[in-house]
Amino acid sequence: MSYVLCQNKMKTRRIIIGFVFLAFLGVTGFGQGKPEQERPKPLTRILFVFDASQSMYGRWQSDTKFNIASRLFVNILDSLRYVKNLEIALRVYGHQKQFPPQDCSDTKLEVPFAPDNVNRIKHVLKTIIPKGTTPIAYSLQQSEKDFTPCDHCRNIIILITDGLEECNGDPCLVSHDLQQKGIVLKPFIIGIGKDFSEMFDCVGTYFDATSETEFSAALNIVISRALNPTTAQINLLDQYGKATETNVNMTFYDAVSGKVEYNFVHSFNAKGLPDTLEIDPLKTYNIVVHTIPPVHKDSVKLVPGKHKIIGIEAPQGYLAFKTSGNTTIKYLPVVIRKKGDRETLNVQQFDQVEKYLTGRYDVEVLCLPRILVRDVEVAQSHTTTVEIPVPGMAVVQRTTNGYGSVYSEDKGQLVWLYNLKDNPQQQENLYLQPGKYRVVFRSKFSNRSEFTTEKSFVVEAGQTTNVKL
Repeated sequence: MSYVLCQNKMKTRRIIIGFVFLAFLGVTGFGQGKPEQERPKPLTRILFVFDASQSMYGRWQSDTKFNIASRLFVNILDSLRYVKNLEIALRVYGHQKQFPPQDCSDTKLEVPFAPDNVNRIKHVLKTIIPKGTTPIAYSLQQSEKDFTPCDHCRNIIILITDGLEECNGDPCLVSHDLQQKGIVLKPFIIGIGKDFSEMFDCVGTYFDATSETEFSAALNIVISRALNPTTAQINLLDQYGKATETNVNMTFYDAVSGKVEYNFVHSFNAKGLPDTLEIDPLKTYNIVVHTIPPVHKDSVKLVPGKHKIIGIEAPQGYLAFKTSGNTTIKYLPVVIRKKGDRETLNVQQFDQVEKYLTGRYDVEVLCLPRILVRDVEVAQSHTTTVEIPVPGMAVVQRTTNGYGSVYSEDKGQLVWLYNLKDNPQQQENLYLQPGKYRVVFRSKFSNRSEFTTEKSFVVEAGQTTNVKL
């Protein structure tokens, strides 16, 4: 009776422990994959560079250019109040000093970047009277200070002007410098009253506004392009032109600044199609697909609001290694090179299978002696297996530290293979191809060459040979 009772108590205890353990799994998520997190959205910062030079006081249809531009601009600002991940700022030029005389430093950040600053920008615009000159290049140059350092921001400039540079600056050069430094994306320019595209195309994306209606439309288009993401699909093509390749990292570099913008590990969606990516359309990209060897596609441009399919040829196959006796070997590196090339593409472990672009390769198995296999073909979606003779293992043991080397014996000649390590670990395991070898050794505590010792030994396939010095 007591034995049965003991069994029942133990059984009850096991059940309780089981429930506790299951509860622990539920709380901690142990054994389960963590829920995937979406990539955080960047903070978009738009700097409006507003022309308040003397010419903006001129008549244009129903009012002055400045009043019309300000009114339509304010209407856009109201629509931006509740846009997430957005901050705006206002820089004005030509509004502080009367012209003449000309003051080419007349530019000021009137409202810096901050959340919920629409009302402040509206107030500033009401107080401004156009009066000065047009230092466009200098204003763009000074805008570099307006964008405080930020690791995850999209910095955009929208320039609104009715005239050209009047201070001998070079807006094109300044814009290129800002983009190359990675400070801003390619700027937008809205020209009021006249077509200035010939002068501003090198600065950024130009929109001509010869009427109030065109100005309003241009402003809406610019804001839409600045805020709305664009989608792209990367088709990694096999040798038949089909998008079957996947599971490889792709790096998107800004083609102007050279900075890394995105890293995506390519995947297929639930329908078996390449995944859709959200990409900033305001940049030109150089894409590197990190196959072995890598594949490049440069100067990729996207059209804002339009899905783009980008095809990149990346046909791949597999490369594997085995021994003639199917003996498992670990920690044996294999150097992979393109056929006839000395550059190392990869160091693959003998017991791993790796993916490579289709083509021909030279492989070097770093056993001792090394085995070089030339002109190995990797075919589309096929596993090419390179077979080598079964190596043996030589366990070299010594009682003291010292200086020594392992040689192969080839037709009466000693061919150097390996230098023994001079460290406290006095046993070394070496993969050696079947054959005759000799180890030569002298203790570091002996100061006479005649105390050199040597020992010949034979390594057989798949066997371990102990070499005691």
